Amino acid sequence: MSDYAMPTPVPAAAPLNEIERVVDTFVAPTKTFTDILRSSSWWLPFIIVCVLAFTSTFTVGKKVGWEAVTQQQMASSKSAQAQMNQLTPEQRAQRIHMGAKVSSYIGYAVPVMVLLFSAVIVLVLWLSVNFGLGAETTYGQMFAVFMYAGLPKLGITLLNIILLWAGVGLDNYDIKNPVGTNLGYYLNEAPKWLQTLGSYFDIFNLWALFLLVLGVSIVAKKTKGQAAAVVVGWWALILLINVAWVAVMG
Repeated sequence: MSDYAMPTPVPAAAPLNEIERVVDTFVAPTKTFTDILRSSSWWLPFIIVCVLAFTSTFTVGKKVGWEAVTQQQMASSKSAQAQMNQLTPEQRAQRIHMGAKVSSYIGYAVPVMVLLFSAVIVLVLWLSVNFGLGAETTYGQMFAVFMYAGLPKLGITLLNIILLWAGVGLDNYDIKNPVGTNLGYYLNEAPKWLQTLGSYFDIFNLWALFLLVLGVSIVAKKTKGQAAAVVVGWWALILLINVAWVAVMG
């Protein structure tokens, strides 16, 4: 009788529900991204985005005020300051009032904007991975990876909500960089381009970037190095373009 034993088959991983996917994104991300190969649904991350976006918009309006937000943004822009200096006091007040209304509307439209921007970014990543790396992913899989990988970024929104209700940082509130989780937050006296550069090195954003590399590598069935070449490459290009734009426009 032969001593050769047939290898024991490895059981397939049990499918995850949406809540398990969200939890595993933080504690066992490989499970979440592997499960996307089975199902590319992403509705729960989007619901979380909606809830936190609406809560944040309400909180900013309640604790800071949209006119104060608008004044701070205008004060931080040289071009906006130049325009305001040419207006009468009445015209300035009207400009601030209109800007506050627009800002609040944009705040409540954030979920729609997230979908639109995500759709474009994912299209670029999907084309880059499929044509650049020879992968065979679907657009839906890449979109799901992007939505789940972006969950750590919501930590910024959550911290912002908590700190505002605690009364922290209400003076000179900067809606573009509200929480000190990045280098740019601490470069108040530095040029705007350097603040922008520092803002990209954010704990939560870098966490999300790592997850995106991991997710792309799993779904595309490529090495992490190959996935990083695409993901981090596009991230670095966007960083350089944004920093250059701020440097030129002030």
